[in-house]
Amino acid sequence: MKLSVRLAILSTVLVLAPLALAQQSAPRAITVDDYFQIRAVSDPQLSPDSKWVTYTVKTALLKEDKNEERIWMIPTIGGTPLALTAEGNSSSHARWSPDGKLIALLSARDEGKTQVWLLNRMGGEAERLTDLPQDVEDFAWSSDSRQLVLILRDASPEELEAAKVKAAKESAPAEKEKKAKTQKPWVIDRLQFKLDEVGYLDHRRTHLYVFDLAAKSLTQITSGDFDDSEPTWSPDGKSLAFTSNRSAPDPDATYDTNIWVVAANNSDKGAHLTQVTTNPGADGSPVWSPDGKWIAYVTQLDPHLFDYATKHLAISPASGGEAKVLTLTLDRMVSAPHFFGGGEFISFIADNDGAQILYIADAAGRGIMRLDTRRHISPLPESGFRTVNDYSVGNGSSRVAIAQIATPGSPDELFSIIEGKYHQITHVNDALFAQLKLSPAEYVHFKSKDGTTVSGYLYKPLDYVPGRKYPTILRPHGGPVWAYYAEFDHLPQLLAANGYAVLFPNPRGSTGYGQDFAKAIWADWGNKDFQDDIAMVDYAIEQGIADPGKLAVGGWSYGGISTDFIITQTTRFKAAISGAGGAFFASFYGHDHYQRDYETELGRPWENKAVWEHVSPFYRVGNITTPTLFMGGESDWNVPILGGEQMYQALKRLGRTTELVVYPGEYHEFKTPSHIKDRLERYLAWYGHYVKGDAAPARPAAIPK
Repeated sequence: MKLSVRLAILSTVLVLAPLALAQQSAPRAITVDDYFQIRAVSDPQLSPDSKWVTYTVKTALLKEDKNEERIWMIPTIGGTPLALTAEGNSSSHARWSPDGKLIALLSARDEGKTQVWLLNRMGGEAERLTDLPQDVEDFAWSSDSRQLVLILRDASPEELEAAKVKAAKESAPAEKEKKAKTQKPWVIDRLQFKLDEVGYLDHRRTHLYVFDLAAKSLTQITSGDFDDSEPTWSPDGKSLAFTSNRSAPDPDATYDTNIWVVAANNSDKGAHLTQVTTNPGADGSPVWSPDGKWIAYVTQLDPHLFDYATKHLAISPASGGEAKVLTLTLDRMVSAPHFFGGGEFISFIADNDGAQILYIADAAGRGIMRLDTRRHISPLPESGFRTVNDYSVGNGSSRVAIAQIATPGSPDELFSIIEGKYHQITHVNDALFAQLKLSPAEYVHFKSKDGTTVSGYLYKPLDYVPGRKYPTILRPHGGPVWAYYAEFDHLPQLLAANGYAVLFPNPRGSTGYGQDFAKAIWADWGNKDFQDDIAMVDYAIEQGIADPGKLAVGGWSYGGISTDFIITQTTRFKAAISGAGGAFFASFYGHDHYQRDYETELGRPWENKAVWEHVSPFYRVGNITTPTLFMGGESDWNVPILGGEQMYQALKRLGRTTELVVYPGEYHEFKTPSHIKDRLERYLAWYGHYVKGDAAPARPAAIPK
């Protein structure tokens, strides 16, 4: 080969190689299957010496059609993560022993009950600590690392019988297995008798038990026809604070959860308790001050407003007495309190203006400031384009904090907060997201019909060109008392990748804007929130983004309910998808698990018929001309599939374009990966056919009729 030819070839290779690399690394649009590549990072827990943090990574395994959780550990300053649990053994809720030697976790291995397992932090396989007939629902370490408090629901007769059979099989392996017994009928006599993902409720309640690690002994320390939860040990290990509704004559009739204290070594099953709080609203999430004199907690001051009421941070003497509310000027939803910095401060998460931010309050009630910037706020915090979903703080005087943070462009990862700056320490999803081209979420403000300022997130199509109009999907959120936050969401990115502009409004009823904003839809669903949702559509049209002839709507839970409201009040939308929605609420009374909420907000249906009909779009079903897909979970008792069935039946009878999809065995929140994939593909097919006018059918081709 001549040198000139070789140089020419080499030159060509050198030119093409960077081009090939650039093409290979060029970001691509997100797909349906990318949903199953995203790892969910959660539950950060700092070690007692603040040098390590454990966390859980959840993976949706599409091929196996199941979900798996593994526990990892990483240095607080960042570095190489260490897997503490192996593939195939789903585990969660890792908690450090106060001496730092052990890590306890929850796992249901070998298709058994969820039990507590122990890991030596120096390495080795996990060993099962408890072997109980029922699941362990929660636990917490005592300060001396010698005991655990467990939350156990009273074992059912079936669980006790299964434990006996298991013990017999272990002692006599050759014994022939008995034929399974027919399940007995449920006998119901409680006011609150249903709960999604639990089923019918009886009088088996959750109580506190103390487990001694050395003796392997279990002692019940609370009892009664009440549910006890959220246990936390006093610093001296002698007492436990917990949350319970023990109101008379029937806890099922009220929201009156309070903070209680019980001796950890009592032998009378909690016959003598100290009631710490007496607020008639909901109190919960108790935490002890380092000196054991105070308990901080989350409180709702107006029980009549239940979920619409702002959740505040409060503090009370551990022995009971006058409580002090520390966040009255904040008027934002508070969660996850912890004493911080030796007890001088109380840290907490609060939502504000489409974000969730980490704050600290002076325990003496002298002010509130952001934990990251240490800037005082008055009277309201600054918005932040990130969402803190969980966090862990150091013990004693340590001021180390680890936060679980998401942004619109990245799922949850762990960050340390050092001198007001965030330092990312986990990179679970970095490799995947380096491949993806995402639509930047724009947080926009607009005016509603009555002049109220409303906000929301706007995602432009990936191929967006200014001046060009695009098919647009309005996505009302669930709740209704909730909000869209500054965090990654696969769905709007998927829709944007398929050529849609996507609107995520925070209408009245949303959190993060104050109690008055949240309660504006009280007993008036589908009115002001409808106006606010439509106002975002009008905003997108005015901005020259949305094509007014190619609009769609769809949501889940209250987002599905909002969709039903919207399509009965306007014919602007070319397609709709109502997931886990409802429209005929008198039929839900006694069928879902919201009877207490209904009566508080709407009254009894036979006494307040006009109010119930006012919030039921079913009575305007004749107005619907929008092709609508209804879907939901077969076992959903939060918003039962009944709501979709009724709307589907009505539209079918009227000769309108509609379809109903019911997912077997699913609750309100879907868990089965294949069902989630199916749902996403149906979204794209339905909108593509009826909004874009695609020739492809409204049902994905690979999915049978």
